[in-house]
Amino acid sequence: MLGKSTNSGRRSALITGVLLIVGLVTGILSVVPVIDGANYLIEASTNENQVRIGAFFQLLMIAAYVGIPIILYPILSKHHKGLALGSAAFGIISGVFIIIGVIILLLLLTVSHEFAKAGTLNVSYFQTLGGLLREGRDLVNHVATTLAFVLAMLLFTCIFYQTKLVPRWLSVLGLTGSALSILASLLFMLRFIGLDSTYMMLNILIALQQLVLAIWLIIKGFNRVE
Repeated sequence: MLGKSTNSGRRSALITGVLLIVGLVTGILSVVPVIDGANYLIEASTNENQVRIGAFFQLLMIAAYVGIPIILYPILSKHHKGLALGSAAFGIISGVFIIIGVIILLLLLTVSHEFAKAGTLNVSYFQTLGGLLREGRDLVNHVATTLAFVLAMLLFTCIFYQTKLVPRWLSVLGLTGSALSILASLLFMLRFIGLDSTYMMLNILIALQQLVLAIWLIIKGFNRVE
């Protein structure tokens, strides 16, 4: 029985590590520069493949955002069922927000196509509609989705810290990074900052911690808890 439990834990650690890397890579590949640019209404339709590729990789993020806390649940629930359940719930919520973000992205592509057809007619209408959709996408992606997933990470990192399933310095790094990432999303939501260098700096630590945690879990797995 001990061998089975050890093998199961090792497998869960490996899958979690892989999913953490998948989350980081798909997050980078889901960026769509033409949507973030000033001429997005014109450039989105002329760079349709870029938009669709971004949407595809954004959907792939669901595997990581939802999968990580669910894979961890059987292990973490043995130590703190409430936190483990909360982590899984926030992971699922983040997956729902990712889908909403993808839908808004594809709607922006449709608006761009219609804008191209309309020419100089109703320019202000398309600008208003496009602006609202882009604002909604930013809030969904950088506030709702980020907050939900970071809260999922925060909860399972609390269990990591309590149980020493991973080294405590790695858990402290995760707790600190999560706090800074939450701060970044709240500041962005309140419009104290934009998607600028400050926002990126506040999210660097959590990205670094995810990478280091992923490598640790793939190579070392979970520490044995007495």
